[in-house]
Order: sequence, then structure tokens, then C-alpha cells
Amino acid sequence: MAMASDSMTTICSHCEKGIPTINIQLHDAHCSRNLKKCSICGEIVPIKLADEHFQESHAPIDCSLCSETIEREGWSIHQDEKCPKRIATCEFCEFPLPASDLLEHQEVCGNRTELCHNCNKYIRLRQLITHEFYCQAHSNGVTESSGSGNESVVDSEGIRRRQINNSDGSVRRNEENEPGEEAGRRRRTRGSSKRRIMYTIAFAGFAMLIGSFFLSRRG
Repeated sequence: MAMASDSMTTICSHCEKGIPTINIQLHDAHCSRNLKKCSICGEIVPIKLADEHFQESHAPIDCSLCSETIEREGWSIHQDEKCPKRIATCEFCEFPLPASDLLEHQEVCGNRTELCHNCNKYIRLRQLITHEFYCQAHSNGVTESSGSGNESVVDSEGIRRRQINNSDGSVRRNEENEPGEEAGRRRRTRGSSKRRIMYTIAFAGFAMLIGSFFLSRRG
């Protein structure tokens, strides 16, 4: 049965297309006999291909691995993620095996140990990736710290040497400046010492003369 649209076209009740009103009866007779609207997706398909359309587009699928019947809309997810018999690969040894056996296999496989070349310790495979990351980072940190420490030592020694050199330079500069007032002060000190010695000798000599004089008179 056709549905009215306007004076020029009419909507076909089978294919829901606008058909010229003058041809609608002929089209309706042909459409009802040869075409069918899919009740699932709404697509208009030839009646003789309706079963094929359903099988290809909507029929459930029997999984050849687990024998479970899956709706076609969820088939891709079942194949990639949910089928217990799908082939999965162990993350530790990359061995392919059914997904249903993967957890048990990885529990054993992940406990195997392998040598870490950074610290020379044997680490479980399930911990190796994380261990190597932090071990490498720690190794780099220690190396950088050691390098920084050496530089600090060198810098410190360099500063100390510079300080010593500066001190030596100050001493030398002081010594070079000594010919001025310091040298004069030292010369004055030496002169005073000489005069005191001379005065002492003279006084002792004078005392001896007086003593000799008094002794000669008593005799």
C-alpha cells in the first residue's frame, strides 16, 4: 500500500522511497513481490537474497575454537578479547598458547630469573623491566653524583690552591713592601741592641777601673 506524499510523488510502503505518483501502482506491485525490508537493520534487500543477507549480516556465529555461539555484532570482540581458546603470547618468553592457559603459564614463567647487567644481580622476569629502569636511573644518578663530587673536590682543591697562592702572593707582596717602614723598624731595633751592648761593656770596664783603683790604695 502506497503512502501519499505530494501531488507529484508518493512514498512506497515497502522501500520507503519517493515514487512518481503516476507510476506508484506499478512500482508497488513490483516492490511487494521482489523486495523486503530487513527487520534487524532496516535495509531493503531482494526477497530471494533475504536469507543470505541474514546469514552474512545478522546470524550468530559458532566459534570454531571454543564452540560457543556468538552474536555477530560481538564476534570481533570475542575473537580478539573473550574467546578462552584464542592464541595469546606470554609477555616473558613470547611463547604462543591458549588464553585460558596464559595466567598459569605466566605465573611460573615470570618467576624465572635473569641477570641484570647494571647491578649483576638475578632478578625475576616479572620485575625485570621495572628493575632495569630504576637500576639504570640509579646507576646514572650515582655516576653523575660521583662526577659532581670529583668536580667539587677539584674545585675545592683549586680554590684552596688559589687561596694558598693568594696567601703566598700576599706574603711576597708584604716582603716586597718591607724595605719601607718594616725594614726601617728592624734596622732601628738592631741599632738599639748594639748600643745597649756597647753601654754594658763600657759600664763594666768603668766598674773594673774603679775597683782596681780602690784595691791599689788599700795595698
